[in-house]
This record gives sequence, C-alpha cells and structure tokens, in this order.
Amino acid sequence: MIEVYVSLGANLDDPRAQVMQAIDDLALLPQSRLLAVSSLYRSAPMVLPDQVKTGIPVQPDYINAVAKLETALTPHTLLDELQAIEQTHGRQRDGQRWRARTLDLDLLLYGNQQLDNERLQVPHTGIAVRNFVLYPLGELAPQKLQIPGVGKLADLLDRCSPKGLEKITL
Repeated sequence: MIEVYVSLGANLDDPRAQVMQAIDDLALLPQSRLLAVSSLYRSAPMVLPDQVKTGIPVQPDYINAVAKLETALTPHTLLDELQAIEQTHGRQRDGQRWRARTLDLDLLLYGNQQLDNERLQVPHTGIAVRNFVLYPLGELAPQKLQIPGVGKLADLLDRCSPKGLEKITL
C-alpha cells in the first residue's frame, strides 16, 4: 500500500456538503483505506489576472480539505477513480481552467514518486505555493515530509502566508 494525499475543493451547489460527501466517497475507493482528513478551510478562488476583461463571472469562495489514504491502486487508476467521483458530483470538464466547480479532487502526493505526463503531474502543480493545499496537508503530514522535487513541508509552510484562508469549525 502506498500513502497518498488528495486535495478536495468545491465552490458550487453547497460546497461544504460536496466536500463532506466526497470524503465519504474516498472511504469507498477500491483497494484503498481512508486514514485521515484535515479540517475544512474557506479560501478565495484562484482567478485569472484579467478575469474581469474575459467575462468569466466572479466565483464564490471555496471549501477545501486534504485527505490521507493508503492505496494499492496505480497513480493513473487512482486518478480515474477520483475523476469518477468528481463526475458523480456534477463536475463538468470543458478544458477551461480556474472555473467554479462542484468538486475538484487532485492527487497531491503518491508516496515519494514523481510523475509528469499529459494526464497527471505528481507532486501536484502548485503544491508549493497554494495555502489552501499546504495548511490542510500540514495537519495530516509530518512537518519533515519531503515533497519530491519541491522541498520539506515545514519550509513550504514557512514561506506560504495563510492570508485569505479561514479554518472552519464544524
């Protein structure tokens, strides 16, 4: 079994409920076991610098979390399973980035492996600078965790401001 971390995010159709249901869905993944889940966090959406000019509507805030699992699934099979969960939550993949969504599941870490192909990049792109990923990850992973090709989790947290991130109490 490989230890993996998955980020969860939603900002449409009752985002908190979407994330909570997705956590339940992760617990049902084949050949996998859900080990822990971080607190929920509220964060502002990532937007394109010229979003107003492009006509992309302003998005509501996101609800984010990170889940820790053990799995015997290969990285690409796990990705397929995560995308199937997204689809059951109404996720529409239209090739557009940084859009509002009912659910976004990203494979952050797959053991200490590094992958970079057209379908999957692990560690996930942006892991080093996204506070809505690092702070929940920091709740679950040891601070000494070495993120392959990126650095030590504790160092990344030291360099990443929690500004705009709100921990939600259940």
